[in-house]
Amino acid sequence: MSVPFSNTSLRVPRGFGNVLQGLAREVLREQPKNIPAFAAQYFKRLLREREKSGIDPVEWGAAIEDRFYNNHAFKTDSHLLSGEAGEQMDFDSPDKEEAILKIQASYRGYAVRQKLKKSAKAENE
Repeated sequence: MSVPFSNTSLRVPRGFGNVLQGLAREVLREQPKNIPAFAAQYFKRLLREREKSGIDPVEWGAAIEDRFYNNHAFKTDSHLLSGEAGEQMDFDSPDKEEAILKIQASYRGYAVRQKLKKSAKAENE
C-alpha cells in the first residue's frame, strides 16, 4: 500500500522541540529499559515542577528559541521575564545594550582562553 505525498506542511507546536530534546537527553543519560514508562514519568515530573514554580519550562524554552530567531519574545511575554519587583525589563536601553555586549565579549574571551589552556596542556603532555 502506498501513501500519496501531500504538499501540506505541518507546523511543530511552539516549545515542542525543546520538550523532545529534553526527553531525548534524559533518555540518553539514564538509558531506561522501558522508554514509554520513563517518558511518562519525565512528563509527570515536568508538570509537578511547573505547578510548584509557576514557570512553564516549555514556554520558557519557546521564548528563548524565539529570542534566538526574532528577538521579539522577551519584549511581549512579560510573565516570562521580569526584573526586580515584577517590572518589565527594557532591553532596548543603550546602556543595557552596551552592558550585554561587554558581558558577551568577556565570556567569549574567557571561553577562548580556556580552550587555549586545554590545547596547550594537551601539547605539553
